Amino acid sequence: MKNKKVGNPKKEVAETKSMNDKDYLNVVLELEKNMSNNYSIALSEASNDILYNEYFDLFEDTKDMARELYEVMFQNGWYELEEAATDKINQKITDMEKELNQLID
Repeated sequence: MKNKKVGNPKKEVAETKSMNDKDYLNVVLELEKNMSNNYSIALSEASNDILYNEYFDLFEDTKDMARELYEVMFQNGWYELEEAATDKINQKITDMEKELNQLID
């Protein structure tokens, strides 16, 4: 099966030395992803429940913002996905089932 692209028509942006909308969104999305990864570590290491809950609220906010930014980029055609072949999906399921069974045994 040939990989099918899943996406939207690309909104063209000026290719200049200056940053364009796509560049700004890429930078902010990367920032949100990094922040949420750091909050994830902070959650694991929080010393009490109050701090944990504060970090968790911030973690959720950054994940939500990253999702919104991704959606804007996808809608503008700046993110493109590939449809996975059924055999690759089935192989991944089989591999993960094997790993799970190894953990259970």
